[in-house]
Amino acid sequence: MDVTVANIRKDYRLKSLLEKDVKDNPFDQFSEWWSEAISSQIEEVNAMTLATATPDGLPSARIVLLKGFTHEGFKFYTNYLSHKGTELAENPHAALVFFWKELERQVRIEGAVEKTSKEDSDSYFKTRPLASQIGAWASPQSQLIPGRDVLEENAIKFKEQFGENTVPRPPHWGGFLVKPFRVEFWQGRRSRLHDRIQYTKQGSNWCIERIGP
Repeated sequence: MDVTVANIRKDYRLKSLLEKDVKDNPFDQFSEWWSEAISSQIEEVNAMTLATATPDGLPSARIVLLKGFTHEGFKFYTNYLSHKGTELAENPHAALVFFWKELERQVRIEGAVEKTSKEDSDSYFKTRPLASQIGAWASPQSQLIPGRDVLEENAIKFKEQFGENTVPRPPHWGGFLVKPFRVEFWQGRRSRLHDRIQYTKQGSNWCIERIGP
């Protein structure tokens, strides 16, 4: 079937998002939506787009996995020497996007970024499957390699190196925390008249405003 790209569209109608119904801060609002997303059994509910940029503003984006959130921020883990890791070292700001199509919802987060503590990174690394722990050592993430055999040979080498011992966390691998200064909750509505509620950090408080779709 020949489908014209411009004609692909969906009319959203599941829910609404009104000012009187939202929480006083974006973390509690996210927690409420997160619980609904979990209950909806959305596949890879923690998948999020992470956008970073170079110091001169050249952006890049990719999908990563949320690994925790508190009133302090949103956490993920990666290779610090990867493309995203080096960009965050040079320009410690990022944007996150969650899109839960089953609920016709989107969450956009913008904020400053900092590394989590070594203790936090160690603690999470210990929970990873053994193969993923080895993979963190085996992959020169974002670097050019001549072929897949490099990864497979590295994996064998590190399996032999660590043997039956506990696999330590690589020094180039760990967590990042995105500490938001702006969070937007988007609820799809009919005729593209979507609900968009924005939280903006003002000192220790959050300003809640509606923005046009």
